[in-house]
Amino acid sequence: MFLARRVYYVKWAGDEPCSDRLALTTLTSMAEDEKPATAGIYDYMLGGDNHTARDRIAGDQLNSVAPFRAMARLNRLFLEKSVRFLVDAGIRQFLDVGSGIPSKVNVHEVAQAIAPDTRVVYVDYDPIAVAQTREKLITNPLATAINGDLREPDSIIDSPAARELLDFDQPLGLLFLGVIQFISDDDQPAEVLTRFLEHVAPGSYLAMTHFTQDNLEQPMADAVEFFRSVNTFMVPRRHAEVVDLVRGLEPVAPGVVFTACWRPEPGEAAAYDNVNLDELGHYAVVARKPE
Repeated sequence: MFLARRVYYVKWAGDEPCSDRLALTTLTSMAEDEKPATAGIYDYMLGGDNHTARDRIAGDQLNSVAPFRAMARLNRLFLEKSVRFLVDAGIRQFLDVGSGIPSKVNVHEVAQAIAPDTRVVYVDYDPIAVAQTREKLITNPLATAINGDLREPDSIIDSPAARELLDFDQPLGLLFLGVIQFISDDDQPAEVLTRFLEHVAPGSYLAMTHFTQDNLEQPMADAVEFFRSVNTFMVPRRHAEVVDLVRGLEPVAPGVVFTACWRPEPGEAAAYDNVNLDELGHYAVVARKPE
């Protein structure tokens, strides 16, 4: 038996879509087994087909708070650019932590299109996401997916599948794209990242994106409440806090910047709906572990 709980969705309190005119309103009650999945919402935002009707409803409601659909697509665009950058830098193995449901563009597709010998291990806590990723990779011997909680780095690194496919004595790319914001301060996100980095060779890289309230104070506050209503803890962090997460590493230019400003390419704004920069509460960074 599942206990029903109240779920708060977001609607406009007036006619104009301005952040200061938002109101959180109880629209319905939802049983625990009916809650949307974060991975499903993200897939819907990207235009994929691995999501449920409740994921679509939640995605539309979340997008009414701020342009989260554009931010999801911006995050995926950063995945493509950062993976290409790392392959060009000589990286031939990736650990993608919090990878979610396979969607339109995935790490192995980007990397192996440039360097076919690239190996990729996807990690997610959602068994459905892992199962779907494995199905997609059934004919790809150089990529796999494993269950794992990113707050438990040792169990991920020491998993047989990761050890079989990845050589932790050689540089690799650690990807944390849109996931560290789901680690509370109590769970010490900087310590979590440090523990991952302790296991990888010098010359490895970390690529990360992270929600911020720096330019979206009220919309991000509303988004935090939205995620809380579906039993997901989300913590947007300010620029200085994101910088602290990669302290001790060597950020590549341009450092910790709004994701739309990370090595922009001509015409790419169309990929995230040409949303204005001041509406995109999203930081990105690529940083190298020193020798």
